[in-house]
Amino acid sequence: MTAMIGIDLGTSNSLCAVFEDGQPKLIPNSLGSVLTPSVVSISEDQRVLVGAAAKECRVTQPERCAWVFKRLMGTDRKVEIGGHVFNAPELSSLVLKSLKEDAEAYLGEEVQEAIITVPAYFNDNQRNATKLAGELAGLNVRRIINEPTAAALTYGFHDRGAEKKLIVIDLGGGTFDVTAMEIFEGTLEIISTAGESMLGGEDFTDRLLGRVLKAQQIQLEIAEVKHPLLVSRLRQECEAAKCTLATNSEAIIRIPDIQGKLAEDALTHTITRDEFLEMVDPLVKRLARPIAKAVRDSRIAPTDFHSVILVGGATRMEAVRDFIRSFFGVEPLCSHNPDEVVALGAAVQAALMQDDKAVDDMIMTDVCPFTLGTEIIKEFGRRRVDGYYFPIIHRNTTIPVSREEIVYTADPNQRQVRVGVYQGEGRKVEDNLFLGELEVTGIPPGPSGKPIHIRFTYDLNGILEVEAYLPETGKKFMTVLTQHAKLDSRSDINAAVEKLQKLKFYPRDDVKNQHLIQFAERVIGEVSPFQRDDLEMVIDQFEQSMASGDREWFERARENLLTILAELGFCYDEDDQEFSP
Repeated sequence: MTAMIGIDLGTSNSLCAVFEDGQPKLIPNSLGSVLTPSVVSISEDQRVLVGAAAKECRVTQPERCAWVFKRLMGTDRKVEIGGHVFNAPELSSLVLKSLKEDAEAYLGEEVQEAIITVPAYFNDNQRNATKLAGELAGLNVRRIINEPTAAALTYGFHDRGAEKKLIVIDLGGGTFDVTAMEIFEGTLEIISTAGESMLGGEDFTDRLLGRVLKAQQIQLEIAEVKHPLLVSRLRQECEAAKCTLATNSEAIIRIPDIQGKLAEDALTHTITRDEFLEMVDPLVKRLARPIAKAVRDSRIAPTDFHSVILVGGATRMEAVRDFIRSFFGVEPLCSHNPDEVVALGAAVQAALMQDDKAVDDMIMTDVCPFTLGTEIIKEFGRRRVDGYYFPIIHRNTTIPVSREEIVYTADPNQRQVRVGVYQGEGRKVEDNLFLGELEVTGIPPGPSGKPIHIRFTYDLNGILEVEAYLPETGKKFMTVLTQHAKLDSRSDINAAVEKLQKLKFYPRDDVKNQHLIQFAERVIGEVSPFQRDDLEMVIDQFEQSMASGDREWFERARENLLTILAELGFCYDEDDQEFSP
C-alpha cells in the first residue's frame, strides 16, 4: 500500500504527517523541523525558495516574498514577487510540493496521495482552490477535511473509549474556526461548526505593529510603501514580542532604521501584557460571535461541554485563553501541541481511508458547514421581488443527507423554471455563493402555483445532486454539481452519484401513504370541531415529513397520525389498508 500523507496547509506554517506503526507521526523537513513556514520567495537568481529560507527573505527582501496567501484562496487576486505573478493556488502548490518532497525523503518512496485540511468555514470556491493547489503539486487529493475535525481526530484517536462532548477552538495564523462534536463508542460525530476566514494570529501581530509605529509617529500604510524594510523587520520584532507576552508580563521591541537594520543603540519600545490585552480586545471580542453560533447550533449549553480543545499557535495568547475560560467556565485543554494536532489528525483520516487496522474501531461523521438552497420570488402585497434565498439543506446538517422542499410557479402558463443553486447564510442570493443551476422545462400550462419538488442530496465527497420533480407529469430533472467535489475522476464521481441514490427516500410515492392522507382528510369532516385542530396539525406534520425526505421524521409523524386517529376511534387494518370507526 502506497503512503498517503496528511497535510495541514496553514496560513503561517504548514506541516505533514503519516500514519505508520499504528500511530500518526509528523514528518520533518530538510532542516529537521516539523514546521515549514508558508512563505514563498523568488531569489535574485530566479530560484524558488519555500519555508524558512523564504521567511528570512521576507525580512530582507519583502518585495520578493509572498505570505498569508491562504486568505486569497478562492479569489482572483494575484501576487507579484520577483517579477513573477502568482495566484493563491499556485503559491500554495509550491508549499505543498516542498512538503511532498520532504515526505518522500523521509519515507523513501514516492508520495502521490494526500489528505489536506482547510478551515471549517472555507466555502466551496476556497476548498476547490485548495484541491487545485494539491493537484499542481503533483498530489491526488483524496479528501479535504476541516481543521477542527482533524484536531478532534487526534484527540479521539488517543481517547477513543471516552464518551464526551467537545468543542474545538482553532485560531491559526489567518483563520478562526469553532466546532462542536461528540465522541461515543469510537464514533466522532460533528454537531456544528462556525468561524471567520479573516481572523488569526497575524491580525494580533498587525495590531502590535500599528501601535509601535504610531508611537514613532509613523502611519502603517505609509510605512509599508515608503519603508518596506523597516516594516518587515519591525513585524518580525512584534511577532517575537507577541510570543514573549504569552509567558512574560512585558516585552521589549527594538526599532529598526529605514533600511531594516537593528543597531546596537536602536530605539526600543516596551509593551506590557496589560497594554497588549487592551489593544487586541476588539479582535478577541470577534471570537464571541462564531463561538456563540456554533454553541447555539449544537443545542448544547456552554457549561455542558466536557472539554474545550485549543488548536492553532495563536491560542497560546493569554488574551485568547482568558476569553475562552470566561465563556465556557472551564480551563481549556491543550494536551497536544496546538501547532501539530491538525496535521496528526489528517494522518488519522488517511488511515481511516486506507482501512488501517489501528483505526478500524473509529467512525467519523461530518456536517455541511454552509446552508445550501435555491432562489425564490417573494410577494409583498401586489409587488413581487425576486432574489430571495430559500434553504433546502441547512448548515450543520449531518452528511450524507437528502432533503426536499416544494416551490411553486410564479406566473400563469409558466412552462419552465430555472433552479439556481447557492451556498451561504444570506437572506438574498446576492449575498451567497452561486454553485450552478438546473433548468426545468415542459411544465403543463395552467394557473400559477403549480408545485415543483426540489431535492438536494449531498455527500462527504462534496457531490451535490439537484433534482426537480413535477408531480403533475411525473417528470424528473437532475444535475450533479462537482466543481467543489473532492474526487479525481469521472468514474469516482459516477460511483459517488450511485451511492447518493441510496440516500433518497420518497414516501410521497407510496400508495399506502397517499391513502392514509386521503382517509385522514375524510375524518376531519367527521370529528368534533374541538378535535379538528389537533388532527389537522398532525396531518400537516405528516405531509411535511413526506416532503422532507427525512426517514426518522417521517416514521415519527406517521406514528403520531396513526395514534391520534386511533384515539379518535378509527382503527387501521394492516391487511386491508383501511380504517373503520
